[in-house]
Amino acid sequence: MNRIVIFASGSGTNAENLVKFFHNSDNASVIQILTNNPHAKVLDRAKNLKVSAMSFNRIAFTKTDDVLNILQASQPDLIILAGFLWKFPESILKVFPNKVINVHPALLPKYGGKGMYGMNVHEAVVTNNEVETGITIHYVNEHYDEGAIIFQAKCDVSTSDTAENIAEKIHKLEMEHFPKVVEKLLLKEI
Repeated sequence: MNRIVIFASGSGTNAENLVKFFHNSDNASVIQILTNNPHAKVLDRAKNLKVSAMSFNRIAFTKTDDVLNILQASQPDLIILAGFLWKFPESILKVFPNKVINVHPALLPKYGGKGMYGMNVHEAVVTNNEVETGITIHYVNEHYDEGAIIFQAKCDVSTSDTAENIAEKIHKLEMEHFPKVVEKLLLKEI
């Protein structure tokens, strides 16, 4: 049974979707959710879903081995960033090479990098009159949004779309594709 640990910073809809997708799976289960935000709604979702969850601060994440020690104790087969906004430390990436993935709300390499998350991305897509956007699931490396691409899904952007409309389209793509891609990755089908 593959063990999944999720990192999230906000409401946790992707985290909840992943937990539910793997709830009765013979292949994997979400064993823990970690957040850098002690007030994140993802903590309530984890409690309701009966998944172990905890928050940590920047010192525990980047200056000490506290979070690394938690991960080593959990022995995850895959670490998933689902709306997690902090840059992932090299110390963790070295211990878990090619085992940390992220979902990004744009078609990388466009609209990636520091500060490019959530509505910032969608507003940039509108401002630049893009005709399509989408999601990118990629490996995490020491640079924001520069790890190898695993999967992309696209959607059209019309001239009447607002950043909010685009956010809804992206959310649908994430809900549909993210769990399936994670499963294929764990089964070594991609």
